[in-house]
Amino acid sequence: MEINWLSVVIAAIAGGMIGAIWFGPKTFFPIWWKLMGKTPGDNPGTESMGMVFGLTFAGAFVQALVMAVAVSLAETATGGLDWYEGLAFGALLGVGFSAATSIGHKLFGGFGLKVWILEVGQDIVSLAAMGAIIASFI
Repeated sequence: MEINWLSVVIAAIAGGMIGAIWFGPKTFFPIWWKLMGKTPGDNPGTESMGMVFGLTFAGAFVQALVMAVAVSLAETATGGLDWYEGLAFGALLGVGFSAATSIGHKLFGGFGLKVWILEVGQDIVSLAAMGAIIASFI
């Protein structure tokens, strides 16, 4: 199995960009922030914002790397994946792993279904984009 590192880097950047847009001040951030029980005066993050963004990108990089491994295995098993199949594969992994595992965390943590929907929506879109990008490099 070969990893195309350029596709991993591009997919990680795309995942970070999707997250930045999804939770931007003009998109879902104000709604999400309110649903989290925060006020506009509260500051996001518990550490320095550099650390928050750095670790968020590191997480996106790990996701992209694991997606590259999963897409490579799927490609080997099926004989090939195009970008659209990579998109569907990434979305499926997002639903099956991100959505399925995080719902309990959010509900038991008292954050509610709406917070989960906003967060997992971004996860699914990011993973779908990562799958499409990585599959297009194969």
